[in-house]
Amino acid sequence: MTTEEKINQLRLELREHNYNYYVLDNPVISDYEFDIKLKELQALEAAHPEFHDPNSPTLRVGGGVTKNFETIAHKFRMYSLDNSYSKEDLEDWEKRIKKLVDGPIEYTCELKYDGASMSLTYENGQLVRAVTRGDGFQGDNVTTNVKTIKSVPLQLKGDYPPSFEIRGEIVLPFDGFNKMNEERIEIGEEPYRNPRNTASGSLKLQDSSEVAKRPLECLLYSLKADRLPIKTQFEGLEKAREWGFKVPKEAKLAKSMDEVLEYIKYWDTKRHDLPYETDGVVVKVNNLQQQEELGYTAKAPRWAMAYKFKSEQASTVLNEITYQVGRTGAITPVANLEPVELAGTVVKRASLHNADQIAKLDIREGDTVYVEKGGEIIPKITAVELSKRPSDSKPTQYIQHCPECHTDLVRKEGEAQHYCPNYEGCPPQIIGRIQHFISRKAMDIEGLGGETVALLVENGLIQNYADLYTLTIEQVIPLERMAQKSAENLVNGIEASKAIPFERVLYALGIRYVGETVAKKLAKHYKSIEALRVASEEELVAVDEIGEKIAESVVQFFSSEDNNEIVNRLKNYGVQLEISAEKLANQTDKLGGNSFVVSGVFEKVSRNELKKLIEDNGGKVSGSISGKTSYVVAGENMGPSKKTKAESLGVPIISEDDFLEMIS
Repeated sequence: MTTEEKINQLRLELREHNYNYYVLDNPVISDYEFDIKLKELQALEAAHPEFHDPNSPTLRVGGGVTKNFETIAHKFRMYSLDNSYSKEDLEDWEKRIKKLVDGPIEYTCELKYDGASMSLTYENGQLVRAVTRGDGFQGDNVTTNVKTIKSVPLQLKGDYPPSFEIRGEIVLPFDGFNKMNEERIEIGEEPYRNPRNTASGSLKLQDSSEVAKRPLECLLYSLKADRLPIKTQFEGLEKAREWGFKVPKEAKLAKSMDEVLEYIKYWDTKRHDLPYETDGVVVKVNNLQQQEELGYTAKAPRWAMAYKFKSEQASTVLNEITYQVGRTGAITPVANLEPVELAGTVVKRASLHNADQIAKLDIREGDTVYVEKGGEIIPKITAVELSKRPSDSKPTQYIQHCPECHTDLVRKEGEAQHYCPNYEGCPPQIIGRIQHFISRKAMDIEGLGGETVALLVENGLIQNYADLYTLTIEQVIPLERMAQKSAENLVNGIEASKAIPFERVLYALGIRYVGETVAKKLAKHYKSIEALRVASEEELVAVDEIGEKIAESVVQFFSSEDNNEIVNRLKNYGVQLEISAEKLANQTDKLGGNSFVVSGVFEKVSRNELKKLIEDNGGKVSGSISGKTSYVVAGENMGPSKKTKAESLGVPIISEDDFLEMIS
């Protein structure tokens, strides 16, 4: 046997033993025997670097150091999930999806593990990339760290596709978490608060050999590719398991909503016996074609729903109510609490939302209150223990003046929140608008964080986001915690942001009610800031999915001389305030005024590509057929009820070829 053959044989054996131990939980050799083989392979690889393999089992011990984690765009967006908390929520969801798809619906039920979401990319059976969820559109490249996790296969087996992504959660089992904390307490360190945050933090350690020491696991649940060799979600789980992934066996195929509810009831109790944190059940439409038919909202798939187990609750004392000012001037009351342990974290503050919420629960300083985490990141107060209320308690009087600039607050009719109208002079609003401008989903300015923005404003270097583009390295260096290199990075990051596309710049401007999705629609319709700023409310409302509130807010924003001056400055500095010529070249109005419903499986283009072609050519994609539908683009296996409905309404049914001919 040649040296190369010996190395390859050892790698194959070690991968198999690793799979048996960490995925199947069924080792066939002792730890000692495994270590002997590993050391033999390490010695051979050290002596023969010409046979280097980036996915060798010897690299599980780590050693690579990552100073900065590269940001990578997800090929397939990582969506959030809509949450439900009751049987009625799930039944309402089922009614909605049954209106949109044909035939019986089966569901895959999976436990919702509480970890760090991860997307793994495999090419020709080898792990090439591991990226965190980030904001769903892009995340951090943590491949070096993820390669140290023993349950992540570096080389697949079986009939895997040539290229695909698989999503899952990086979790820290309770046993490993407790052991880590015992060791920390022993050396006098503070214990970690909870497994989820510890798992997430582990992935961003710079030294991968430190990650390798942590008993992390990776539980996989979703395959993504342009074309997959499967027809259902449940089949995808089985295939992934065959290829070598650790796929939880608790997943179950449910033929009806009654079976889904049985599964939820069982695991609501049994989850406490699991080795990992879990906070609910994810219910997915099993059939992948039906999933495609259902599609997505702006934030979540319509074909999936997370059922959250009842929240943990704790009681504590509300010491003080304080008030925060947001970037739009909205005032948020905050309950400052006596610290209390809740769902693995110490809670010190809770949002009180608005004056109506305080009045509804009659919340007062000094009250004993019940705090709940629910499906929200920020804890909320759900009730007051009136029997423990102090005798000298007085009702809460909501503030009348801004806590920062002391301007009289206003509250518009029909709105729940109070606002500070001092748009130009209230410090938290000024800082908040600039922080929004530089945020990841907006201008994503590298080297510039929220704290630095506050320092720049406080030191009089900037007053609005256009001022960022006048900053020099010499102005920035004197700031606290700023050195030559970080000052250069900040100024270079601002310069690089001039290439950010128009729709993200429009979102970055911080116009009230103009989120990411609305910004994309407005940018696509008006194509430049010049066209948008002269649009009337009537013209804006005529744009698809733009309502009166949004229209009023956009007109109000551009009616301000200060805002127009800032926009003009951004334009002069070279910020992208119109859709690029390259992007415009790919867009037409050939389908303008037409609404399309897409149904079935297609040969020449994928379903998503077809939808993009419709939108790029001025058409609108709808999920359901109505009298306003212009055409149904029908592929193979088009739903019979859609066909019947289209025929009854006289909506033309066209083929994939017919459609491509329309836009050619």
